[in-house]
Amino acid sequence: MIPIFVDGPAVEPVTLSDMKAYLRADDDPAQDDLIAGLVKAARLMVEASSRRILIAQRWRVVLDRWPPGGTIMLPLSPVMSIDALRVANADGTATEVPPEAYESDLLGDPPRVVVSGAPEPGRPRHGISIELRAGYGTSPEAVPATLKLAIRILVAHWFEHRGDVAGEQILPPEAFALVAPFQRARL
Repeated sequence: MIPIFVDGPAVEPVTLSDMKAYLRADDDPAQDDLIAGLVKAARLMVEASSRRILIAQRWRVVLDRWPPGGTIMLPLSPVMSIDALRVANADGTATEVPPEAYESDLLGDPPRVVVSGAPEPGRPRHGISIELRAGYGTSPEAVPATLKLAIRILVAHWFEHRGDVAGEQILPPEAFALVAPFQRARL
């Protein structure tokens, strides 16, 4: 099973103005690009550490064949919606599986899709594709406050210690402690 990033979030969980206020950064617009880049990098780090998607993003999950029993444990969480489930035939043409042929449990951890009555893929590799939207929501308010605080702490750490990387942990201990309760077990 391969998760493929399709489209990123429209906004970051921590806005530029909120981050500048947290940093007590002056109104120097020359810092804006740096701070915005650090916020994005920190979001990616928190997502990687927690194995959770923070803000709405589009993903595609690709499989070779249906698993035994038809239950697909999705590698992304939380999942907001399953937008399409497609099966490719031998020539690579994809056919959409009708929604009544599968049931999705988006609240489970891991989220899952149970397929019944869907056709077998006609090609040996990457014959099944699931289009989905993952994340806590579409706005910063939907993201848990502790994960947003972890982003702020990480950005502040990087902002204050630019270039200092020798012997450091990936996340400062304060940020790691905030992310730890959200960490998902690996599938």
